[in-house]
Amino acid sequence: MKRIFNLTNIRLILMFGLVIFLFSFTSKRNEQRKIAKIDVVFVGENNLFIKSETVNKLLIENMSNRLAIEKDNLDLNKLERILDSNAMIDESDVFVSIDGVLKAVVKQKTPVARVVDEFDSFYIDYKGSKMPLSDNFTARVPLVSGNVNGKNEEKLAQLLRVIYEDDFLKKNIIAIQIMPNASLKMFNRNYDYQIDFGSLRNFETKFKNYKAFFQKAVLDSTLNKYKKIDLRFTKQVVCTK
Repeated sequence: MKRIFNLTNIRLILMFGLVIFLFSFTSKRNEQRKIAKIDVVFVGENNLFIKSETVNKLLIENMSNRLAIEKDNLDLNKLERILDSNAMIDESDVFVSIDGVLKAVVKQKTPVARVVDEFDSFYIDYKGSKMPLSDNFTARVPLVSGNVNGKNEEKLAQLLRVIYEDDFLKKNIIAIQIMPNASLKMFNRNYDYQIDFGSLRNFETKFKNYKAFFQKAVLDSTLNKYKKIDLRFTKQVVCTK
């Protein structure tokens, strides 16, 4: 009985050793596998500002020995950092599949406004960072003119995110002018009136007031009669004909 027990233990040890050997052998061969190709996948809604060919080129330029490199010699973190440093890319995930395909999952930045002045033109992305214009696509976002600086850029980015996320505001607000005194003037897509928005303070309440006013005024067809909508006072909307 004891002999049978010992034989069973020996078989288990041998089987366990064989499993470890096969796993190590397979892992080693997998590490030494050459990169077969590169596959770029875009996620999210904004996939128009940078092409897959550009991402592919960035990866190849930063891989020693191009596609002949072995998987275990590939610095995936470095490749991710390189992609993330691109002005059009929000974040990326780079990995190698079992069959040796280098995959880059890329999320592009989301522009929420375009700043236009006499010296430069650029987008402001969803996170409030500067984003260059693209040769591939022009985003349909509000145009911002005036002085965007360190004093107002964070609050302005918050306001632009609210416009971007609101279907009504996104459709109607086409331009924002920052005045020398830091107050805002806005312009509607379908009507000629000017919106005197005032400062960036309490902007969510001001937008709520404007939407309520618009929904009422559009019913009685009075919107075409106004030249200015004053939202500076958070408890009322003042209209000028």
